[in-house]
Amino acid sequence: MRQLLYTLGMAAVIAAGVAAPALAQRDPAYQAARQEGKVGEQPDGYLGIVGAATPELQAIVNNINIQRKRHYTDQAAASSTVEQMAFVTGCNLILRTAPGEKYRAPDGRWLTRGNEAPVRDPRCL
Repeated sequence: MRQLLYTLGMAAVIAAGVAAPALAQRDPAYQAARQEGKVGEQPDGYLGIVGAATPELQAIVNNINIQRKRHYTDQAAASSTVEQMAFVTGCNLILRTAPGEKYRAPDGRWLTRGNEAPVRDPRCL
């Protein structure tokens, strides 16, 4: 029963989508860092730094992650927990990575997306 409620809660937050986090990511510096493989999507719904962090890169990631956390908190208030909202969004963001972009696999490795589907947590719907 608990798993069913968790799954239903996650399905509900999928409807909220990732529009707000996507809007926060229109920064050209973010786009460049993403294309250069310096940042990538993580299963927890937050952006991560691949390799060495610079102060500028850390500022970009922090800014985006603050906006994501705010979005997750707002969405979770209606239907789930912040962690559930972040997890579902992480599943979707990883799925939407383009070939050549980085993402973190469930085992913690940074992978580069190829033409095949990304490796995602088995709980992702």
